[in-house]
Parts: sequence; structure tokens; C-alpha cells
Amino acid sequence: MIDFRSDTVTMPTDKMKEAMLSATLGDDVFCEDPTVNELEAYAAELFGMEKALYCSSGTQTNQIAINVHVQPGGELVTSVESHIYKYEGGGIAKNTGASVRLIHGNRGRLTLSDVEESVNPDDVHFPVTQLVCLEDTSNRGGGAIYDFEEIKKISTFCKDNRLPLHLDGARLMNAMVENGVDLKQYATQFDSISLCLSKGLGAPVGSLLLGSNDFIKQSRRVRKVFGGGMRQAGIIAAGGLYALKNNIHRLKEDHAHAKTLEASLNALPWVKEVVPVETNIVVAILEDKSKRDLVINELSKRGIKIMGFGPGMLRFVTHMDVCDSAIDQTVEALNKLIV
Repeated sequence: MIDFRSDTVTMPTDKMKEAMLSATLGDDVFCEDPTVNELEAYAAELFGMEKALYCSSGTQTNQIAINVHVQPGGELVTSVESHIYKYEGGGIAKNTGASVRLIHGNRGRLTLSDVEESVNPDDVHFPVTQLVCLEDTSNRGGGAIYDFEEIKKISTFCKDNRLPLHLDGARLMNAMVENGVDLKQYATQFDSISLCLSKGLGAPVGSLLLGSNDFIKQSRRVRKVFGGGMRQAGIIAAGGLYALKNNIHRLKEDHAHAKTLEASLNALPWVKEVVPVETNIVVAILEDKSKRDLVINELSKRGIKIMGFGPGMLRFVTHMDVCDSAIDQTVEALNKLIV
């Protein structure tokens, strides 16, 4: 099967598995796992941030960050399309007891004016705005990349108003290989960053949370409360370390494959439009919304897995386990479909 459902379906390479099997281990709850410590130190240096914390998932790193930044009854500002709001099981309400101010934005991206207009006045009738959350790239926006100049404007506003700024950077490295911005210059705009290792970077498990020494100290405590303390976690952290050291630059291959799919889909009479492709996510909108499941099923019969992404919408995500021949096979199958 050719699996485009997500970039989370990648399998570790032989070299990554060798690194995992040979990892030196210890008890990470006691901060004694050498491989976890190495991963956290390497990531902190890479981003120019003081500390990092290895966690089991991006949902966990996001939810920990929100819990540290926001007090119960407070409010955070984010896109209505954001992963933290749509796809994390209502964790903002359940884990932190916080309110959410939702912005429609542009393909999941916010502007300075969006943020300015969403900060509540100092009035007892409103929750206190305590956090702003961005997502780069934007999953629901079809892998859209933020304009770094807009991020800097939002960051300046947040600093001036003593509002922490958090980044859901699940696919941040996809953005970074395209926008050419220095990673440390980018990271300094944020108070905390979540980075997934198990998506395009190809590790089997894990995400990193980055921030200041004090923030990570608090986050480590919250991770424990959330049940996220892991013991000999170096065996999986080694996969993440290998991914950061070896799999960043190859993301451009995934983007090129996505562009090929975009061109093929745009040429099909039953496709109304394709959301402009910027990274590794391709979202096609059908002329007849009722045919979505038909297309999914027909492609499945041909050994190609994709997923629905809303009414009349299909999503293809390219990744390291999708090669040139798989793209060719998919284009051929799409051209033969009668919809």
C-alpha cells in the first residue's frame, strides 16, 4: 500500500533502528537517561533555547505548554482551524479549564490585527487573555507556512503586552526548509515551541517542548501529573535524535512530491480546486462533494490510502516512505479514475 493518510505512518529506517537498539539507557523520570538528555540538549542548542523536554506526543507537548502558561478560567487566542482546538480531544478545557478565543484567519494563520482584536479588555465580564498560540505549518491550511515578518509583529505585540506566545510546530521543519529563516532567529520569537519528531522527520515516537529553564522545570512537573513520565525512554529518544541529525534537509523531497500531486489533481475534471501546496500536504476539493468517499474507496482498491478532510475534501500527505515510483503510480491511478 501507498499510504498518504499522514506523515505519522513512516517506519524507522535500518540506520535509525540501529541507533535505537544501541542507545544508552537510564531512568528519565530521574533525568538519568543519557540518550534523552542528549536529545534534549541537542534540540535546545539547535533552536537556541535554554531547555527542552522529551514527551510522547505533540498533543502532550501542546497541552503541557497551555497548562503552564494559562491559569484555569483564563483564555488563549488561536485559529479556529488549529490542531490544539480541533484535534486534541478538548484538552484545553479538560486539562487546564481554559476558555478559547477563536479566529478564522487565513488557512489557519493569524495576523497581528487578528491578535490585537482578540485580546480582552480589563473587564470582569471577560476572561483574562493569557496566551497566543500559532501553528506552523498549518495542518488544516494544507501545510501553509507563516510569513516570518508577521510572526515577528505578533511576537513584539505579545512581549509588549506580557502575553506568552506558543508555537505548535508539529511540522515546523517543513516550514524551515522552505522559508530559509535562521532557526534560532525564528525560535526567539516564541516563549515555547512544540516540535514533532514522528511526522516528516520519521521518528517512531515523540515530540519536544522547548522553552526557558523555568518553563521546562514547570513543564516537567506537569508532564508527570499528566502521566507522561517515561523510564528508559532513550530507546525511542534515539530515533528522534537520529531524525534531527539526518532527516531535516530531505523534507524538500516530500515537498516536490506534493507539488507533483498538486499538478496532477488540478488537471482532473472532477477536482474543483487544490489548496496551494507549500510543503507536504495536498488538499483537493471535489466538484461533487458527495463523491469524496467514492474516490477514497476506489484509490484504496488500487493500493493507495488517503483520507477525507471535510465535506468534499481529500488529503494526501507526502513523507519519507513515499518514493518517486509511488508518486508515479498514484498519478496514473488518479488519471484512470472515473468520478
